[in-house]
Amino acid sequence: MSATTEPAPAGSAPKKTPPKLVFAAPRRGKPPRHLADLTTDERREAVAALGEKPFRADQLSRHYFARLTKDPADMTDLPAALRDRLAAELLPDLLTPVRELACDGGKTLKTVWRAFDGVLFESVLMRYPDRATMCVSSQAGCGMNCPFCATGQAGLTRNLSTAEIVEQVAAGARAMAAGRVAGGPGRVSNIVFMGMGEPLANYRAVIGAVRRITDPAPAGLGISQRAVTVSTVGLVPAIEKLAAEDMSVRLALSLHAPDDELRDELVPINNRWKVEEVLDAAWHYADRSGRRVSIEYALIKDINDQAWRADLLGRRLKGHRVHVNLIPLNPTPGSKWTASRPEDEREFVRRLEAHGVPVTVRDTRGREIDGACGQLAAATKE
Repeated sequence: MSATTEPAPAGSAPKKTPPKLVFAAPRRGKPPRHLADLTTDERREAVAALGEKPFRADQLSRHYFARLTKDPADMTDLPAALRDRLAAELLPDLLTPVRELACDGGKTLKTVWRAFDGVLFESVLMRYPDRATMCVSSQAGCGMNCPFCATGQAGLTRNLSTAEIVEQVAAGARAMAAGRVAGGPGRVSNIVFMGMGEPLANYRAVIGAVRRITDPAPAGLGISQRAVTVSTVGLVPAIEKLAAEDMSVRLALSLHAPDDELRDELVPINNRWKVEEVLDAAWHYADRSGRRVSIEYALIKDINDQAWRADLLGRRLKGHRVHVNLIPLNPTPGSKWTASRPEDEREFVRRLEAHGVPVTVRDTRGREIDGACGQLAAATKE
């Protein structure tokens, strides 16, 4: 498709068959039950069902969420005979690191994880001067079929459980605490659900993970909701459901095109919910949460980076509680999609600013370690 001219008037273009989208994950065996899957009350009930005092669940939670340990040998406040049993029942090994690569002077750490059933997915830990951000996956693969995304082209294998999501964050927190990331010991401060998968297509597990991540220790990891970002390609009913949760997490909308003709191609879910409807849902979320919506826009050479599209985007966003995050595309191997020219990127920024829309260009991390979402897992043999 040529994307260098304005779209033809409605009705003049031939109808296209929308790409297949997958919302329901294939049926597979469930991961073992884990402490992080459970609320505080559910943990106590689980421990009581094992014939132990419910307060043991609080002790176990303190070790996992506050002290960042899952090794029974470290749990010296528990009777020795009880440690292994509780850990086996409520702290099973969920994820095994298969491959780990560092770049950016050791400040970016990307890990490929293998789950209990052999599926692979990724997380990325990125340290900046003022924060340490954990980018987590919510699914193994993705069913949204966006053509410029390595994960989207791989298809959906299955949803991740709440605990599989939380364990990615806990593993990053352990790495920071142990000083395994350049800059010395520290803590994970920010979480972005921008790894593999469409978070709102795995709604229940993702909301559970957000609760575990943000609940105060020992119920959870104690990270502020305001430091958590949940991304979506635009599942309108799920955005509205998220707004009703009355949380203060940030919503990131992966828009990538301001017009329906191009977005139908780049983000196939647009064939179901068009740009205007998706943006209306985003503004509703902004009103309910009091948070600015982040508009994610991957700049793709000669596809969506024209000046007129910047103007159209500016007109659509002007006056709303919003911030645009322009992303220089990290191309996948063999793909026709590539990053915009620097001069086109600068003009895009200038035009958005002329409309009074706040905009930044993302600091791209991990290019030399297959940094685009899904690349490293795809290159890792099971």
